Amino acid sequence: RCPTANAETMSRLPRRSISVAELRKHNAPGDLWIAIDGDVYDVSKFADLHPGGAKVLEHIAGNDVTTEFYELHRADVLLKYKTRLVIGTLTTGDQSPIQGSPRDSFGVSQMPHAEIPGLQWQNSPYFTDSHRRFQRGMREFVETELAPIAAGADLRGEYPSKELRQKLGRAGVAVARLGPGPWMDDVATMGVTLPGGVPTNEYDYFHEMIAHQEIGRLGYPGFIDSLGAGLQISAPAIYNFGSDDMKQRIGRKLLTGDKHSCLAISEPFAGSDVARIQATAVKSSCGQFYIVNGVKKWITEGAYSDYFVTAVRTGSDGAGGISMLVIERSEGVETTQIKTTYSTCPGTALVVFDNVRVPVENLLGAENDGFKLIMYNFNHERWMIVQAVLAQARAALSDTLKWARQRKVFGKELIQQPVIRYKLASSVAALEAVQAFSEALTYDMCTSKDGPLGRRLAGPIALLKFQATRMAWKVADDTVQVFGGRGITKTGMGAKVEGFKNYAKYAAVYGGSEEIMADLAMKQAMRTYPEDAKL
Repeated sequence: RCPTANAETMSRLPRRSISVAELRKHNAPGDLWIAIDGDVYDVSKFADLHPGGAKVLEHIAGNDVTTEFYELHRADVLLKYKTRLVIGTLTTGDQSPIQGSPRDSFGVSQMPHAEIPGLQWQNSPYFTDSHRRFQRGMREFVETELAPIAAGADLRGEYPSKELRQKLGRAGVAVARLGPGPWMDDVATMGVTLPGGVPTNEYDYFHEMIAHQEIGRLGYPGFIDSLGAGLQISAPAIYNFGSDDMKQRIGRKLLTGDKHSCLAISEPFAGSDVARIQATAVKSSCGQFYIVNGVKKWITEGAYSDYFVTAVRTGSDGAGGISMLVIERSEGVETTQIKTTYSTCPGTALVVFDNVRVPVENLLGAENDGFKLIMYNFNHERWMIVQAVLAQARAALSDTLKWARQRKVFGKELIQQPVIRYKLASSVAALEAVQAFSEALTYDMCTSKDGPLGRRLAGPIALLKFQATRMAWKVADDTVQVFGGRGITKTGMGAKVEGFKNYAKYAAVYGGSEEIMADLAMKQAMRTYPEDAKL
């Protein structure tokens, strides 16, 4: 059910007008009324169910408690109870309704820094009506299908259901998050339409940016990664390097959500140093199978994936002896959940291959040519991580701005304290600088023959990821400090801030650590350094 639809339905029903004087009469145990945003709630029967106990409501009943409510609860809490508990509209002496706070719908928020500037107030050379249509379609899906379940699933650590993965597939969200590519050729034949009805031939990397950021603004990093973080970095390898049979047999099922895949590269022995992987694949005596043995670690979505796009050693030591195989979950494949600093939702796993028989037809590209395949998609993966960082940083900052307006300390709103405004300003400046850097590189991706995949963009994208995760650390620090205890609490007002402080360091490690990103960026820059350049 759509929470926004419930609120709209309520607004069309006739409302009883309730005066302030009448409201004040209902302040005794068993007879409790409160007003929030101009709506009057009868909480008499709800009092015993209130998480803080009935005494809290008895203490404030008979009053307009809008300020108190927003110091303790998120606005979406009201959506759960509005249809059952609202009995009328609070009026002033002249009988005019008291106006409640504006609420965002599926449209663009007018709150400062709550949206990508080019889709809110900024004149942008990048975003068109097509991008705005796509954003609206994505937002509607996110708000109706994902937002109502995000917080609970993230807290409980639930894996995504097959039904949810199929919803993502059939709504065109899963394929949209892969970006432009050969998979788009399958979209129309599968009966899938991209959000907003955007034609596949006009879909570009700015559409993809919006797709990642619309999901990222949910603000629950474990839940967000469970929506296809592993799929997004593994499915492209099947389409780019797999046989036509593999694309038909496996690829299409991944796009519809009927099957799921992950990328299995990292090992206990090799992280950023991919050339050191030790998992082996030896051909059987009949020559029809590879026999795979080895261990992979920290594999996002590995706990529930059906296919593992896996780096294995088929030749000598070093980068020249690596191949890529698509390994189906079968006998000899064992996965175990790893508990990390964020939710178990995305099934981060230890994956053990014990004499797994893999058909030779499941080889991607040529044998011993796998290192190039691994490097091929790294630029795009790192760019995707940046979009997730930007969206979740914006969600954390947006909540912090609201909190600074709602929370009163020493008789003043937090936002009236210069030190708070400084923290917010410096974090917003860092966020918008990375957003602008990201848009410039995204335009380069859109207008370059090889998109993000060419060597030329490897250094700039590495530098973008480095700057994004440095920004994330600052935003996480500032937002937690503004929220105080709520910023380190998994539920309630500061939940998105608490989640982001964990994700900030997560993003600084996976997809290439900050140190590797900085080093790569400078090495790439030095390749074009003019020999005659002197100080």
